[in-house]
Amino acid sequence: MKYPDAGRGIALSVGASALFALMSAYTKLLAPLTGLDIFAWRIVWTVPGALLLVALRGRVPELRQLVVRAFAEPGIALAALAAAGLLGLQLWVFLWAPLHGRMLEVSLGYFLLPLTMVLVARFHYRERLDPAQWLAVACAALGVAHELLVTHAFSWPTLLVALGYPPYFVLRRKIHADSLALFAVEMLLLFPVAALWVATSGSAGAAFGRVALWGALLPGLGILSTVALSCYLGASRLLPMALFGILGYVEPVLIVVIAVTVLGETLSLQQLATYVPIWIAVALTGLHSVSLLRAAGR
Repeated sequence: MKYPDAGRGIALSVGASALFALMSAYTKLLAPLTGLDIFAWRIVWTVPGALLLVALRGRVPELRQLVVRAFAEPGIALAALAAAGLLGLQLWVFLWAPLHGRMLEVSLGYFLLPLTMVLVARFHYRERLDPAQWLAVACAALGVAHELLVTHAFSWPTLLVALGYPPYFVLRRKIHADSLALFAVEMLLLFPVAALWVATSGSAGAAFGRVALWGALLPGLGILSTVALSCYLGASRLLPMALFGILGYVEPVLIVVIAVTVLGETLSLQQLATYVPIWIAVALTGLHSVSLLRAAGR
């Protein structure tokens, strides 16, 4: 299968990684809201942003077609519900972790995620990897092996990220719908749960007690979320699964930088033995991406 828009997909993936890393620090501005409060408000503010993007990009017919398919085909409806549930878990843990000093564990999950994505690409989609990609995977696997040797296990936030995203992307490809339209449907499916939490948890009172919070910071979270997720999901459609997975190394590197410099978490010398091989994998991935862009431009 050819991917003529690989250059655009790489740009979208890197842009999404930068925005997600920024969001991990952004949550600190949303006190006194809890992780679940922030998750609910994120969904509430992302829904209008997603629908606005659908309208601005002329994807309303695709959205309408997807809704009709979901009502006509129970399998599509169930797949969309499952995808929305899996995405909801990821959005929640990403906002919960920085408030509880667990962002490095989540970042390790994102370091593991490309490995699981590459395995899905190789054995589920039968994609072939070139030598540079195999070398990046080998370096990352070395870091992962060290982590297992030291800790003998991974924390649940790490496993949730590493094992939760691959079935989500497989489901999205099975639905075979416009990426932005499907994203809007996923947000709409999560909206009732989020709205119920906002209405019953007391977070509405906490939010409306601060003008800056409800007037700027929460809408800003919705904008960040909408743009980052739409870029990320767009990249997932434009790139082969293996390359999309390997580009996932960019985000956890940025998250580690934010966790250490902004959130005050510490990175020990022992942890460096895990992270350095993975950072080498990131560098190799970057070089490989540049070569792909040059090849696409010829």
